[in-house]
Amino acid sequence: MAKNDLIGGSLWEQYSAKVSERMNDPRHRGEISEEEARALGARLVVADWGAESCGDAVRLYWAVDPKTDRILLAKFKSFGCGTAIASSDMMAELSLGKTVDEAMKITNIEVERSLRDDDGTPAIPPQKMHCSVMAYDVIKKAASIYKGVDIASLAEEDIVCECARVSLRTIQDVIRINDLKTVEEITQYTKAGAFCKSCIRPGGHEKRTHYLVDILRDTRAAMDRDQLALQAEARDFASMNLIQKHRAIEKALDEKIRPALAADGGSLEVVDIREAEGTAHVYIRYLGACRGCISSTRGTLQFIENMLHQELSASIRVIPL
Repeated sequence: MAKNDLIGGSLWEQYSAKVSERMNDPRHRGEISEEEARALGARLVVADWGAESCGDAVRLYWAVDPKTDRILLAKFKSFGCGTAIASSDMMAELSLGKTVDEAMKITNIEVERSLRDDDGTPAIPPQKMHCSVMAYDVIKKAASIYKGVDIASLAEEDIVCECARVSLRTIQDVIRINDLKTVEEITQYTKAGAFCKSCIRPGGHEKRTHYLVDILRDTRAAMDRDQLALQAEARDFASMNLIQKHRAIEKALDEKIRPALAADGGSLEVVDIREAEGTAHVYIRYLGACRGCISSTRGTLQFIENMLHQELSASIRVIPL
């Protein structure tokens, strides 16, 4: 049966080539036996993680050198769709050669990014993103088994959605990386909130520390602050916000243009600045001798626009009123 008969052709096209390859031919699927681990002088760790409500589960095998805590061999078994298989395969690969503590820093987001064909294109369609979110949790479980401690003592943050086992950090990262704006998008990408729904907002049957509506609000606010901070440091005209552009234009006018106009008894004021399709439209009004001057729509206008191009950006267009 053709792939297009199994799932929509357009959906299939949203998977990266790396995901498709690992769906069909996982590199690290299998088991590690006690005998194999002993032959490597390693300790065998077997960890299970999954959410019954999702139907996805993964078993992770590590052969860990007890002298260095380094993972010498990693394999997995996955009960789930092709996306879960490809993600589990990459998760096992990323843990190879790392110490247990280093492996604990691997996130679901890192797994997804490692499956991309290019940095700007997601490896997995949004509606299947939830199938790739188990890596962070199963690695934590394996680490807790190796260290002989409860997994809760290793958790750096809370599990927000118990049904789908989605962590706070995963939700925050997914919002930032994919510029999510609604709770529905969070659910689409992670499956958080898709089942009992008590994690979506206060008022459900179970009180929680974190709710998706609050995480979305706080993460979007942090993203806005980060963007403002970047803009505050911007030196490139295209990266400035509208207020910064207005200040930069006024500065250039004061330093390079108004003195030349004043020599002939004229001046100008900026009435408005509007942006459209990458162009900054600067609306000006001539003052003094410039008003009604025949060159104000030709030579003087060209002088003003050329000077702003030279000082700031060729994307500026000056429009006299």
